[in-house]
Amino acid sequence: MWGHLHAARLPDGYPQFFARAEGGHVWDADGRRYVDLMCAWGPVVLGHRDPMVEAAAARQAALGDTLNGPAPVMVDLAERLVDRIAHADWAIFAKNGTDATTGCVTIARAATGRRAILVAEGSYHGALPWCTPVPAGVTPEDRAHQHRFRYNDLASVEAAADAAGQDLAGIIVTAFRHDNVVDQESPDPAFARGLRALCDRRGAALILDDVRAGFRLHPAGSWEGLGVRPDLSAFSKALGNGHAIAAITGREALRDAAARVFLTGSFWCAAVPMAAALATLDALATRAVVPRLAALGQVLREGLAERARAFGIGLRQSGPPSMPLLLFDGDADFRLGRAFCAAAAQAGAYLHPRHNMFLCAAHDEADIATVLDAAEAGFRALRAMPGAG
Repeated sequence: MWGHLHAARLPDGYPQFFARAEGGHVWDADGRRYVDLMCAWGPVVLGHRDPMVEAAAARQAALGDTLNGPAPVMVDLAERLVDRIAHADWAIFAKNGTDATTGCVTIARAATGRRAILVAEGSYHGALPWCTPVPAGVTPEDRAHQHRFRYNDLASVEAAADAAGQDLAGIIVTAFRHDNVVDQESPDPAFARGLRALCDRRGAALILDDVRAGFRLHPAGSWEGLGVRPDLSAFSKALGNGHAIAAITGREALRDAAARVFLTGSFWCAAVPMAAALATLDALATRAVVPRLAALGQVLREGLAERARAFGIGLRQSGPPSMPLLLFDGDADFRLGRAFCAAAAQAGAYLHPRHNMFLCAAHDEADIATVLDAAEAGFRALRAMPGAG
């Protein structure tokens, strides 16, 4: 299996199998404990095995999970999302982020009767042929009717829209720029507003891929703080705090198109993940998770910067503080990043050399201190290596 879980992408000696998890920590198959800054690559936002979420899941499991149709909890969850997500008038459920982004694109095409989709260069929207970053097995036909633009470059979006012409169905864009192995980039508010205006002007759908960032940056959708509301949003990851669920939310004007397209899966109506998602949304609302993650992330960012300076290491930190990415200057092959993370893992922190990381609400100040101590061990290991400064 090639992809973000592929062990070859991690430093030598990194654990490949995990025995258990609790709160902000994981234990590998050899019993070693780590402060977990990957959080299952984003799904764990409250902490592993959050008691409130697991209790709700257990109650639903006692009644049934995968049935002949949806359980009543689906209606409860849909109503909760419509209540919480600023632009949402309806919701559809699936299992993973790729399901959701693909469904959004399909609905946009059904609603407009057009084919062309604008996609940012280097963006990641999932693992199907239309969006996978790995070209093996992909044909030109899989990428037909796509036009590329540069993130935060509104002029390039206008040029791509002109190339699409009257065939423009929609624009899909991530909540912030998180292409593979590049510095992350927050959206320019003028860029976000420009996308909204362009879609309104040309009768196209604005699709926000909120799979990675959803419920971590803003409880009502990641662009709500920018004052920009999409027509369609794709959610997954943090929605179920580790339970497999995804959602598409959309405006009333797209309800008919969403009802006409064929979106289905035998496990898509599973009730246990929906109960977990409902409890997760309740916890996000009552525990002030978003500001807590931001505050912890800022402490981590400042501590890493201070220690990197002390060791004379060129460290770049980018993206939201709650979703940090660490890259080293002059480290095109990630040799430094891998060595840094290997040393940090030995000191009890599970980090990643090239992918953004994720904090969860179960982390506390002591966990951040442990990560900073582990990072110091990593910086110490790098100091004698050429190219680290």
